[in-house]
Amino acid sequence: MRSSDRGTMAEATYAGALSFMRRRYTRDLASADVAIVGIPFDLAVSSRSGARHGPRAVRAASSLIAWSKPWPWSEDPFDVLSVVDYGDCLFDYGYPSKVPGEIADTARAVLATETAMLSIGGDHFVTYPLLKAHAEKHGPLSLIHFDAHTDTWEDEEGRIDHGTMLWHATREGLVDPSRSVQIGIRTHNPQPLGFTIIDAIDVHQTGPHAVAETIHRVVGRNKAYLTFDIDALEPSFAPGTGTPVVGGLSPYQAQEILRSIEGVNLVGMDIVEVAPAYDVGEITALAAATLANDMLCLYAANRTRPY
Repeated sequence: MRSSDRGTMAEATYAGALSFMRRRYTRDLASADVAIVGIPFDLAVSSRSGARHGPRAVRAASSLIAWSKPWPWSEDPFDVLSVVDYGDCLFDYGYPSKVPGEIADTARAVLATETAMLSIGGDHFVTYPLLKAHAEKHGPLSLIHFDAHTDTWEDEEGRIDHGTMLWHATREGLVDPSRSVQIGIRTHNPQPLGFTIIDAIDVHQTGPHAVAETIHRVVGRNKAYLTFDIDALEPSFAPGTGTPVVGGLSPYQAQEILRSIEGVNLVGMDIVEVAPAYDVGEITALAAATLANDMLCLYAANRTRPY
């Protein structure tokens, strides 16, 4: 019902079209700054499936927080940015080998309009074709990666899943591991591939601001892509995911890190691995929606106060 892509409108949280944060559904990106794109794919999981329903769940949960400016950010991102909901990436699940190319093509079409993307998965594999499209436009990227897993396990050529896609992305030069940071890791991987790893114990012991300082130091002003696997959070805060690992971040820690990295040169964002079938009271979807909105706040802050 909105007449403008900017601003926040108070609507009933229990009614209405469930676009992300009540943004207008459209594929006209002529005046858009950011497009929300759902990627309902979960055929690359190693454990529990169900993340294909993540975009729908995150959109629905976002209605609970779409009535007001996000706290404690000083600005409403929708006053600064024109944000639209592009809907979901279309692909034929009967041809799974074609899906990566179809995801990348969707991203290329959005990026070609000079519109940034906030993508909602889907399992974490979807970050690989998204990185491919973003790297084609921006060059090798710094990765700011929240996760319980490094997703850099060695794989075979021609094979890929949601735990190996960053091994492929690194080998293909899509990301620069020497200028990338992984946060919240709490599983073993003998091949870190040169990424700076801040494991979950480090986050708990040193705190969000120390983590943010490391991100600023490592990433610098290099163009960065932010990917957030919801299993970075402690499962008691986010049970609705496919590969939960005990001992993770609290929502406060994750939000405070995001709030403290203003100035990173962010060019793309995603949040993935919400599997609502395992959720409780929609708390995982709400956490994902809130973190995604924080990403928009971060992107908007960098637009108004570039460092």
